[in-house]
Formats: sequence, C-alpha cells, structure tokens
Amino acid sequence: MKTKAIRFAMFIGATLALIGPASAQEPKTVVLVHGAFADGTSWEKIIPLLEAKGLKVVAVQNPLTSLADDVAAAKRAIADQTGPVILVGHSWGGMVITEAGNDDKVAALVYVAAFAPDDGQSAGDLGKEYPTTPGVQTLVKDKAGFLSLPAESVAKFFAPDLPASETRVMAVTQGPIAASCFGDKISTAAWKKKPSWFVVAKNDHMISPDYEQAVAKTMKATTTTLPSSHVAMLSHPREVAAVIVAAASAVK
Repeated sequence: MKTKAIRFAMFIGATLALIGPASAQEPKTVVLVHGAFADGTSWEKIIPLLEAKGLKVVAVQNPLTSLADDVAAAKRAIADQTGPVILVGHSWGGMVITEAGNDDKVAALVYVAAFAPDDGQSAGDLGKEYPTTPGVQTLVKDKAGFLSLPAESVAKFFAPDLPASETRVMAVTQGPIAASCFGDKISTAAWKKKPSWFVVAKNDHMISPDYEQAVAKTMKATTTTLPSSHVAMLSHPREVAAVIVAAASAVK
C-alpha cells in the first residue's frame, strides 16, 4: 500500500508540473466599456480582431443613468473573469474605467478618445480650459433629463469619417445619457497605479483633442494619435485593436 501511495503522489506531482501554476492557465480578458450616445455594439469591429489574437472579450452594456450604475455594470463584468483584465473605455467610458479600474483584477487601462478624470473630478470638470466642442453644442435634453444627439450631429460631429449608412443606424440606436451623470465624481483615479494606454482622436468634435493629448501626457500613458473622429474604434479598428493587444501583451 505504501508503494502505491508513493507512486500516486509521484503521478500527481508530475501532472501538476505539466499543467503548471493555475494562474498561467487563466486567459486575459478585455472588458470593453462604451460611451454616451452608444451601446456595446460600438465595439463590433474591435471584438473579432481581439478574439483573433486569443483574447477573451466582454462588452459591457452601460445603463447610462449614473456613474455609479455604470461602474457597477463594469464591476459585474470584471467579477466574472478569472484572469487579468484589460479594461477599455471610450468617451464617457473613460470615467467608468477610471473608477472601476481600481479592482485588483484590472491589470491595464486603455482610453479611447475618452475622459480621464483625476481624484474627485466629474466629467463636467474636465476640459473647461478648452472651447466647447461642436458636437456638445448640439446636445438635446428630453423631459426626463437625458441627453442625445440629433441624427445630423451624429453624422457631422460624432462620426463624420463613417459612411452615412452606419451613422444612420448609430443615430437610431444611440444610448441617451442622464445629464446628471456629468456631475458625478469619481473617488480614486485608477490610472495613477495601473499602466495606461491612450488613443487620441485628432479630429474629435465631441471631446477636445487638445484635452485628450494633455491628459494622456499627465497620465504618462502610452499614447497613439490617430487621424480619427470621436469613434476611433469604428473608423480605425485595426489601429485601436493593436493598442489594446499591446496593452494585453505588456501585462501578466
């Protein structure tokens, strides 16, 4: 019996050696957080590119009712993952990942033409030293206090480098955001302790490109500048996907 026990122990040891540490088997997951006036389909061109690189991908559907609600949605997605998470945010999604990125599972942050607040800041606090962008000037508030973009603004300011067939669908499917969201403040900026990447959209008419460039420098983020509208992930999907893959490759 003793000999059998020794052999069994040796078998288990050899098997574990072949498998390696459990953490080595855990896949990296990219959690995508969309912005205002959008939904999870705004990542539709990015998702297959990331999956082709062997990454697991999850797209969050933000309720866009408050920063806390959107952070909770992102945290639920993060909690479901077993391995390291690369958290990606577009536009308003930058606010979300700055707060949700404090989760221990988050290994890296990627901002795509996004807000990147500091401790205690709201989206309304950001970029005040820059002129109001053309797209923001066209926002319409409904009776319930939600903001949306007219169809012509989606085509002219939100996504002018996309075909009309795409911008028409974007206008119809856009996610209105509660105006009160822009007064919600984050607690602690995750980018202060997590490696960060930033895609600056040089031709952005929703968030000032000058703000994007300046905040990326403040964050000391690895920065890529694209000749893109606000929706860089749709007009330049391969370039944006390459940034996300680089972030995933850089972390353990």
